[in-house]
Amino acid sequence: MKQLSTYSAAWRRLLLSIPALALAACSGGSSVTPPTGTDTSNPSCNGSCQNTPTNLTVADVQRVIAQGVAEAQARGTNATIAVVDRVGNVLAVYRMGDPATRSVTVTTSPTGDAPVSGGLEGIRLPVQAAAVNIDQAAAIAKAVTGAYLSSEGNAFSTRVASQIVQENFNPGEMLQPAGPLFGVQFSSLACSDLVRRFNGIGPSVGPQRTPLGLSADPGGFPLYKNGTVVGGVGVLADGFYSIDKNVQDRDIDMDEAIALAATFGFSAPVDRRADRITVDGKLLRFTDVEFADLLTDPQAAPSFDTLAPTVGTLIAVPGYTDGVIRAGTAFGQPESGIRPDNDQDFPGRDAFVLVDETNALRYPPRGGTDAAIVGGAVLTEGEVRTLLQTALDVANRARAQIRRPTGSQARVTISVVDSQGEILGIARTRDAPVFGIDVSLQKARTAAFMSSNSAAAFLATLPDAKYLSTTDASVSIARAVPLNGYVSALRTFLGDPNALADGRIAFTDRSFGNLSRPFFPDGVNTESNGPMSKPRGEWSPFSTGLQLDVSINAILQHVLFVAGASPVDVAPGCAGVNLNDDLSAQQTITGVRLANGMQIFPGSVPIYRGDTLVGGMGVSGDGVDQDDMVAFLGLYNAGLALDGAINNAAPERRADTLTPMGVRLRYVQCPQAPFIDAPDDNVCGGK
Repeated sequence: MKQLSTYSAAWRRLLLSIPALALAACSGGSSVTPPTGTDTSNPSCNGSCQNTPTNLTVADVQRVIAQGVAEAQARGTNATIAVVDRVGNVLAVYRMGDPATRSVTVTTSPTGDAPVSGGLEGIRLPVQAAAVNIDQAAAIAKAVTGAYLSSEGNAFSTRVASQIVQENFNPGEMLQPAGPLFGVQFSSLACSDLVRRFNGIGPSVGPQRTPLGLSADPGGFPLYKNGTVVGGVGVLADGFYSIDKNVQDRDIDMDEAIALAATFGFSAPVDRRADRITVDGKLLRFTDVEFADLLTDPQAAPSFDTLAPTVGTLIAVPGYTDGVIRAGTAFGQPESGIRPDNDQDFPGRDAFVLVDETNALRYPPRGGTDAAIVGGAVLTEGEVRTLLQTALDVANRARAQIRRPTGSQARVTISVVDSQGEILGIARTRDAPVFGIDVSLQKARTAAFMSSNSAAAFLATLPDAKYLSTTDASVSIARAVPLNGYVSALRTFLGDPNALADGRIAFTDRSFGNLSRPFFPDGVNTESNGPMSKPRGEWSPFSTGLQLDVSINAILQHVLFVAGASPVDVAPGCAGVNLNDDLSAQQTITGVRLANGMQIFPGSVPIYRGDTLVGGMGVSGDGVDQDDMVAFLGLYNAGLALDGAINNAAPERRADTLTPMGVRLRYVQCPQAPFIDAPDDNVCGGK
């Protein structure tokens, strides 16, 4: 199997014309002694502590908010502070100051230099005509991100997210490929058919949704208690929902400082922080602010009960909280929506599953629903169960990339869908980060969709993507983008007039991601964009191309609902929402294809029975090479166990047979010597 790119002569000349770039990356905070304020109560936690019920109490939430408020006051600013539990239930949102003054602009150019036109870029609320706000939405997204990206083996912040979703990794290093989780920001969307919704009362099963997807704006951290993740805190104070485009300096970011103060006593164990973890030889960046940089002593912060109404108030947020502080759920217990399988479907594999409010399985293995499309080739319940079992087996043997201590098992979520995107089963390994649940499903659906013979026809049925214009006086539709344009661009790029219409090529998320980068080849900043990406001047982490445009109308419908500008929330289903000129919206399609959006970083394979596409499998939660391996080998091993009944795509139809611009696309890329229990290497080669 081809796993290495063949680069164009032009790229070779470009590489030879520049000096080698250093791989070292800056890292915030590196003291050996755990600083005061970090959770040191159970340093041995490595995934097992979730078996002991631990959660944020009402008093804990009050303390987190009070500590953040004290730091905001010391810095002479107002802040909006959100606290969530590990599965995303919003436990409280506290807003300081007059809502009319809490303006937020979505932009990657806060200083106004090199502004980007497109996607979510430039949205600013409130406007003079109506006091509608998105500060609460931004704070919630940051808090959820801190909780969802973290586990007992890794503590990731929104600053980490900023580092790993940009066009180069590290940001600012030219001729480096895109961030390893490029595109993850558009996951756990409010329109997803997998995520749960606020029940109008209080915390319930998760994973819950987030109003702006995952955030890459510094100012969101996980919260730990007794060695395990119990939630996250997010802060919006500076008026911008943005990213950090330069990791070579150290910022004293207002949002991050207030959020860090809020975490005091619940801050991540130091040896699990992102700045103890490397990816591609580069240290991740957890925070640019340490407790020593704060203007207050969080331990001395006035109690929540002493905060006067003139300081701020708890607020209700449509679709998320009723304005009353709540206690969080205990992760790994039925009330969180994620609990042990108890050897029901995956015996001996220490698996975890998703359950509803009655503790009933949400996604037990089942057969495919697409017999009208694939005939007798439809996946059976037994095959789906075997697929999940063999993928779990690979994950449990795999050495983790983004977990501590070194030598830990990979922790991932695995999703299987049929050819039309219907969920046939979801399973998780112990302590896998929560973000991987929705992402694994996005990956499975994307692989099945892009490999089908009806992708082009489906995209043609979707309404145009709409971009907003916000001025001091109004919010309106700025322009419409037909999704058919991406199909035309791909066909021209590949020199294939039938691309996405004949099912001839099998695409994974790695190969689809190759086509979705703002430079092709990936990381070569002097080249133009891939056909599924926005071009220079229109691309940013808030404007990625087809990935966002499939879902943007649904995202905007929900944002306007949360802001109070629209009375109707988005229904489940990210694709197919039409946004009208008056900002009302309707769902125009049925079915679940791309119902939680698309994903453009690796970790999926399409599933075949012979030459017939019958589904897709997505994996997410660890390093992207590990995700690729679990999906690819999981399917390969299931095929062996089932006497060849199902299989990976035949080598001759895989996307790595394509060489647009003289550059070979990737199919999957597996890590070297990946197993804890064996020295095997080149484990995906020849399969």
